[in-house]
Amino acid sequence: MTPDRAVPGIVFLEVEPWEQTFLTARGLAQWRAQFYPDEADRIVLERISDAEILSVFIYSDLDAALLNRLPNLKMIATRSTGFDHIDTAFCRRKGIVVCNVPTYGANTVAEHAFALILSLSRRIYQARARTIHGDFSFQGLQGFDLMGKVLGVIGTGQIGRHVIRIANGFQMRVLAYDVRPDPSFAERLGFQYAGLNELLAQSDVVSLHSPLTAETQHLMGRRQFEAMKKGALLINTARGGLVDTDALLWALDAGIVGGAGLDVLEGEEAIREERELLSSRFDEERLRSVIRNHILLKREDVIITPHIAFNSREAVERILNTTVENIQAFLEGSAINCVI
Repeated sequence: MTPDRAVPGIVFLEVEPWEQTFLTARGLAQWRAQFYPDEADRIVLERISDAEILSVFIYSDLDAALLNRLPNLKMIATRSTGFDHIDTAFCRRKGIVVCNVPTYGANTVAEHAFALILSLSRRIYQARARTIHGDFSFQGLQGFDLMGKVLGVIGTGQIGRHVIRIANGFQMRVLAYDVRPDPSFAERLGFQYAGLNELLAQSDVVSLHSPLTAETQHLMGRRQFEAMKKGALLINTARGGLVDTDALLWALDAGIVGGAGLDVLEGEEAIREERELLSSRFDEERLRSVIRNHILLKREDVIITPHIAFNSREAVERILNTTVENIQAFLEGSAINCVI
């Protein structure tokens, strides 16, 4: 396909108005692109059934049943690094190219991770809640310094590496765990790789930066929480499924985890669709997930942000630019950033 021929449909889902304006300015008008604010399972698929290229964000669950309803689909351009929301096995069988955005905001997510760390370590959430009511007392608001503390970084990809660079600026000691350690990088930045249990036992703060796979699902379960240093903080800006929520609640109640900063939640998509739980689409496990997450939301030792670690203006513009480049390359017959 080339931009010179008639393109039957390039469809963007989960697009905000300013993103549509940005994308249109990049030349998508010539491709007759369609834009929808909703995720895939909320739109009338018949309206986009002729789409050849589909661009989505993380909340569109592109399973086999949905993809089967798009018979002309040739490419999926996800505006994310992760692609666990796409049935890649189905795409492989059908010859559908899947492209992602390999890197766009490593520094952005790392900065958000430290925003969560500092909010917990200096009890900023509790202090703000108190001062709103005119109470300026110090009692119960004593924090702790990051200088000299041990930061455990699980996953040393691009985001994890930025976290380590920031930690060096705070004069923290860094331990890292990765299934593919990079000793030369560790030497350059002055940190050490360690086994997972050793990292958990020594770290004052544990920050998760691993992808979600079958192997990393519930990477942090009860056994791992039992191995943690008492009172340590847990930070998750990666994927909600890395953490067993039941085990986290147990560890918080037991005082093993001193606080948690979570930008992602296990089953977070259910929170966004709570009304559907009361409909004929009722799903018992999704309901349990909502209940568990509401328990987390009410805890003073937990800070939750709504999956916004990536969401700086600069990072989102990089995502959109890379997505346009991915589509352009595919149309020209030389696809880039392919995961399938």
